[in-house]
Amino acid sequence: MVAASILLLLAALTAAVVATRQLLAVRLIEQADRDMAQEVEELRALAGGTDPQTGAAFGTDAEALFETFLRRNVPAGDEAFYTFVAGRPYLTSFGAPEWVFENVELIERWQSVTAPSRASIGTGPREIRALAVPVTGEDGAVLGSFVVAIFPAGDRADVSRIVHTLLIIAVTVLVAASIASWSVAGRVLRPVRTLTIAARETAADDLTKRIQVEGNDELAALGNTFNTMLDRLDGSFRSQRAFLDDVAHELRTPLTIVRGHLEMIDDDPAERAATLQLVTDELDRMARYVDDLLVVAKAARPDFLQTELVDIGELIESAHQRARGLGDRAWTLGPAPAPATVLTEADPQRVLQALLALADNAMQHTQPGGSITIGADASPTHVRLWVTDDGPGVPPAEHDRIFQRFSRGSSADLRPDGTGLGLAIVDAIARAHRGRVELDSPPGEGATFRIVMPRVILEEDEP
Repeated sequence: MVAASILLLLAALTAAVVATRQLLAVRLIEQADRDMAQEVEELRALAGGTDPQTGAAFGTDAEALFETFLRRNVPAGDEAFYTFVAGRPYLTSFGAPEWVFENVELIERWQSVTAPSRASIGTGPREIRALAVPVTGEDGAVLGSFVVAIFPAGDRADVSRIVHTLLIIAVTVLVAASIASWSVAGRVLRPVRTLTIAARETAADDLTKRIQVEGNDELAALGNTFNTMLDRLDGSFRSQRAFLDDVAHELRTPLTIVRGHLEMIDDDPAERAATLQLVTDELDRMARYVDDLLVVAKAARPDFLQTELVDIGELIESAHQRARGLGDRAWTLGPAPAPATVLTEADPQRVLQALLALADNAMQHTQPGGSITIGADASPTHVRLWVTDDGPGVPPAEHDRIFQRFSRGSSADLRPDGTGLGLAIVDAIARAHRGRVELDSPPGEGATFRIVMPRVILEEDEP
């Protein structure tokens, strides 16, 4: 970045210096041409007047004209006037360089000029730009010639000095800008270097490093984004490690039981059959673990839900019918919208799975014959599906913990064969629908679990 900036600045300064030099050179020539034309116009104006010595018109007296003009007009420091009468040199202005007469060809051209003629010859100190015009009488005869010569060597030296000064300024500006650019780039890119070092040093087993962010520009936003990404990765890795720890802990017990009984199996048919039945039960329990774990693991995938238009009334009736086969409980269909009155976008299979998981959870915390009610209600913005039981309820201290993986409530000993993943699955399904799970459980008065989901209002919702 610094090199590109310096090269761009160098190109810009070079172009500026070259353009300035060319512009000054062009203006020098244009000014010389204007000065020569002005002197010629002054001579013509004088030729139309009278001779101050005689009071008569100059007429054909070119010598008197030239003498009067040279007395009245003093050339600039880089100018000189040359006059020719009858084809030979006559008078020159004071201080006019004599070396001009060394150029015989140029002098001959000036002596015989019959029309205005410009010339630009020589280089360096002997460069000449000249304008020669003929002086004619009333009959058109050429009486002589008048030459205005300008020697631009001094002006060109001034241009060179100006360009040299510009070069010094340009080099100074380039060096100062380079130092400033390097310093600014270092400060600007310091967060990027810090970000690079942090990214290089970050490992899966150490995600604690964070970038110190200052300011609120784009680089600060990049640093905040990187820190946020590390927070997400850290949380994800922590969750992954906790998940693997939970899986290892939960599967260790059934595996130990299976291994111990297989090692102790003998030839007695009855004992063998009992051992095989116990091993089968433990394997079935591990299979349920695996199935439930797959549901929890898939909850974060974009294809976890297959949404369609769902009739909430029909869904509640289906959940009630299915739940009745779970066990000996007083299953009740609570208040719910009538079929074809409330529709919303959802995955019916996942929602039904969550309701049955809540029903199974209610089974675990109620005695045979206990009351379990399944119902639903809707508002213009949300749909609530709920399961209520008359069990012992959930202590307030356990309200958050029971939705974690492999967590069981204090009354779970009614069904010790549970996986501890049921409520975690319900929570995952609710979150996948951009919803949540609510628990209402006054001490000793049972528990009500509600799945609250945003309602997608469609024209078909109107009864």
